[in-house]
Amino acid sequence: MLPDSSQALGRLKPSVRALRAYLLGAPVTARKLNQNEAPSDLAEDLRREILARAARLPWHRYPAFVPSELCARIAERHDWAPEGVLVGNGSNEVIQATLTVAIGPGDVVVAPEPTFSLYRLLTGVAGGRFVAVPLGPDFRFDVDAISRTAASEAARAVIVNSPNNPTGSVLPAGAVERLLGETEALVLCDEAYQEFGGHSAIGLLRQSARLVVFRTFSKAIGLAGLRFGYALAHPDVVREISKAKLPYNVNAITLAAAEVVLEHVDRLAERTREIVAERERFVGRLAELPGLRAFPTEANFVLIRFETLPATTVFERLVRDFDILVRNVSHGPQLEGCLRISIGTPDDMDAVIAALKRLLTGDP
Repeated sequence: MLPDSSQALGRLKPSVRALRAYLLGAPVTARKLNQNEAPSDLAEDLRREILARAARLPWHRYPAFVPSELCARIAERHDWAPEGVLVGNGSNEVIQATLTVAIGPGDVVVAPEPTFSLYRLLTGVAGGRFVAVPLGPDFRFDVDAISRTAASEAARAVIVNSPNNPTGSVLPAGAVERLLGETEALVLCDEAYQEFGGHSAIGLLRQSARLVVFRTFSKAIGLAGLRFGYALAHPDVVREISKAKLPYNVNAITLAAAEVVLEHVDRLAERTREIVAERERFVGRLAELPGLRAFPTEANFVLIRFETLPATTVFERLVRDFDILVRNVSHGPQLEGCLRISIGTPDDMDAVIAALKRLLTGDP
């Protein structure tokens, strides 16, 4: 029997206890299209090269405290200063570190919503106040409202995810410049899906020290299982953010994998183009089905609103009857009736179309 936990819980922050944890419990299915992962693994020769480098590492030693050579490679890729690169155990870790050093009790973080739910959670854990600005029609960004809200709330930070998860919408050209010019906030740009479409804010780093850009190797690069991401910002800002990360936060094997990937990044760009082409093919086939609406997307997923069947019913039947797992986002703000479907292989997407056709029309 476990001891009573009430006294221990009483010593924890009430504000944190009031938050909903980020959880993802999911059934195991033959077709997994719920986490926006790459549809295929790295090429076998790259996997062998990563394993060979890992085998040569001294596993009893800590990895580099600051992986300078890797940071220099990342900086060169983006024409940025190596001292302005901070690597993390996934981009989520460097987002968390950034909010930890920027946000204190009562500080306001503004973000458009619906968006990645972790932003609200991390803001709350840091003691801040999350202020959501609804996306406009077709989930387009309302830059006027974001800027106006950030200014009126004296926001400490504005977070934008472009392409946005779970909608796939992108910031219009000039939006980041406006947020930097019209507010005094840190502007945090999460570009986890940028390789699939949309503008990048990286070119603006030389114009403002209040800009922080986050990237990941989990989506287009396909290293979700090894967890690697990074932030790009002014070196002075990176120095402060680094105070909130744990020592040796990225393990040596992941660092080796990131090095190999950066040496062959041009090869991986072809797979990204294939995913984008498959996305467009899938969206075109969705347009032929009744009872649903697919929203415009520039990410590696599609947000669909079901009009004749409850989204949860579609979700459950895809799992039970067709062995297909997608993401049920219908509980989120403005997302009633919606499912998010990651782009998998052509065979995966054909299976989804066939399943949806049967569910929506009854045709075999």
